[in-house]
Amino acid sequence: MDVGVHKHIVPGGHGHAFEVQKGTSFRIVDLHGLQIVDMMAWILPYPSSLEHLSMSYTRYSLNGSAPPAVGDCLVTNKQEPIFKLTADVCHTHDMTFMACNPAFYAEKGLVGHRSCAENIAEAMRPWGMRSYLEATAVDPFNIFQNTPDMTLKDLGCSRAGDYVEFEVLKDAVVGVSSCPYDVVSSPVLLLEERFGQSAGWSVVDS
Repeated sequence: MDVGVHKHIVPGGHGHAFEVQKGTSFRIVDLHGLQIVDMMAWILPYPSSLEHLSMSYTRYSLNGSAPPAVGDCLVTNKQEPIFKLTADVCHTHDMTFMACNPAFYAEKGLVGHRSCAENIAEAMRPWGMRSYLEATAVDPFNIFQNTPDMTLKDLGCSRAGDYVEFEVLKDAVVGVSSCPYDVVSSPVLLLEERFGQSAGWSVVDS
């Protein structure tokens, strides 16, 4: 494998966090289909930097359009671009819903159920995140989630091999969760981190 290429396997229903540098790129791939991925990001250094990926600022930047198209940028709460979308096979993503959290499942009688907020908080622990409430302060980019058009097709509509790819515009730490929501299964998510011209793959297994 080329130098600078990174692989990581994350169980379905769990999370992963990784640092990315400006000028590199990363790819998130759904290996088996129908897997929603919550993605959050914080500008480094975390936690001293208060800047993070923001869906409300991104919606404003895109004049309310959702999801972003190839060539569009996701922006931070400082209204600065953090990631540029360079490839998108699925074209179906959500920018409006929060990450599922313990209270969300407790209301449904599922106390102790895994959640995206906890998954990302666990993955972010090495960077100093202490509580899932720190994760819920950031609304995620819900990759492969069909919330805006769920009356027309399923909530999870991605196919095996669908992916999104981002160019990194600011040094950041990215947290992702292979969503454990029970209405759909938790198949395998593939996360690819590309550095320079190299390509690498990280696999999230169910």
